[in-house]
Amino acid sequence: MAAFVVTGGAGFIGSHVVDRLIQDGHHVAVVDDLSTGSRENVNPNATFYQTDIRSDDLSSIFKKEKPDFVDHHAAQMDVRRSVQEPLFDADVNILGSLNLIENSLRHKVKKIVYISTGGAVYGEPDYLPVDENHPIRPLCQYGISKHTVEHYLYFYGQTYGLRYTVLRYPNVYGPRQNPFGEAGVNAIFIGKMLRGEVPTIFGDGEQLRDYVYVSDIVRVNIAALERGDGQIYNIGSGIGTSVNQIYEKLQQIIGFPHAPIYAEPRTGEIQKVSLESSKAWNELDWKVQIGLDEGLSRTVDWFRTHLPAR
Repeated sequence: MAAFVVTGGAGFIGSHVVDRLIQDGHHVAVVDDLSTGSRENVNPNATFYQTDIRSDDLSSIFKKEKPDFVDHHAAQMDVRRSVQEPLFDADVNILGSLNLIENSLRHKVKKIVYISTGGAVYGEPDYLPVDENHPIRPLCQYGISKHTVEHYLYFYGQTYGLRYTVLRYPNVYGPRQNPFGEAGVNAIFIGKMLRGEVPTIFGDGEQLRDYVYVSDIVRVNIAALERGDGQIYNIGSGIGTSVNQIYEKLQQIIGFPHAPIYAEPRTGEIQKVSLESSKAWNELDWKVQIGLDEGLSRTVDWFRTHLPAR
């Protein structure tokens, strides 16, 4: 049994990682300020700290919990908010992560798994699917802040021997995703369709994203605990799916009869991205197992019985 601190462990993805760690017999402390996460998502067998990752309280939590591993999901993850409030974005994503890294070093954490973004660090890609060798040209502050932490981790690894693995996520979807958030088109569409409301597509709907079901994402977090030290991995299916295609698939699954509403595109969003993940396949023994149609059906089934009131 190992001890873990999972930041953002009350959030959509982090809570699923916590569930798996506890299922595997580990002790897990969740650090989450509940700004976007939900207390209901926290596994009852986890120790919960309602704490901001920028807080001085993080040191006392590490001292008490003595984590062997840190899985760092907590972030300001809204692209549009990063454009509107770049200082806040940098404060949370860069300074908050640096606080976590410093505490990990001070309290002799064995390894950090850091969640970065494959959808925002590359900017508009020169080629698809994008591999890890593609130039880094973020077109929003969120992409800049998430990538900056990758440099800090490299420095701490080279200078102090801190072990880490970086996972550049795709568009993750599945149970517990917030249907009222600014991100997560699948959950937003599902929530509206199940309530009989017509969803809005921003732009022409032809923007491409790489969608991966949350259980596949959990598996790569587990794999990264013991492999991939000092490495960065794209995590994706390699397939770009348009927002219009997502809408049509959900229409069919739910039986929703209405065409979408179209609105002006949003600032800071790239048009097309998909992630080439052969490096993760070769070095982490990971690849997508749940296809998009199956994943969407599973997600709709979950929301039919768990759709929250607004």
